[in-house]
Amino acid sequence: MSQHRTSDDGARGDRAPDASPEYDALPEYAERVLDVADLIPPGRVMTYGDVAEWLGEGGPRQVGRVMALYGAAAPWWRVVRADGALLPGHELRALDHYHEESTPLREAPRSAEGHLPRLDMKRARWDGVTGGGGGTDRDGDQDGVGGAHT
Repeated sequence: MSQHRTSDDGARGDRAPDASPEYDALPEYAERVLDVADLIPPGRVMTYGDVAEWLGEGGPRQVGRVMALYGAAAPWWRVVRADGALLPGHELRALDHYHEESTPLREAPRSAEGHLPRLDMKRARWDGVTGGGGGTDRDGDQDGVGGAHT
């Protein structure tokens, strides 16, 4: 497992840049959550609860906490709220990614604040099995985070 993750813009995805070396390693659970985020194919999403269920550990809040603290170096826009609402404060960046990846969206009603679309969860949600990423994980193997999901 890697100990550090760096986003495309150079932001550290682990502890704060000024953290002392003994705190540089990601917690094991955080590493596993980020591994799942890496597996989600472009144009697809999983909810915080889906990720926790896939791992068989934790819950939506724990996954959300990991993404908030360490997710900058992962495809954070692919781990979402169950209602399809865009991550507050990151809506425009997420929309750029969704448009780039052709992620299914639902138009927002005119009454919606900011007229921001939501994810079309019926079409965008990934089950963790079909149409997988097909790539290798950070360990260089094909098995993702420790085996097939059933």
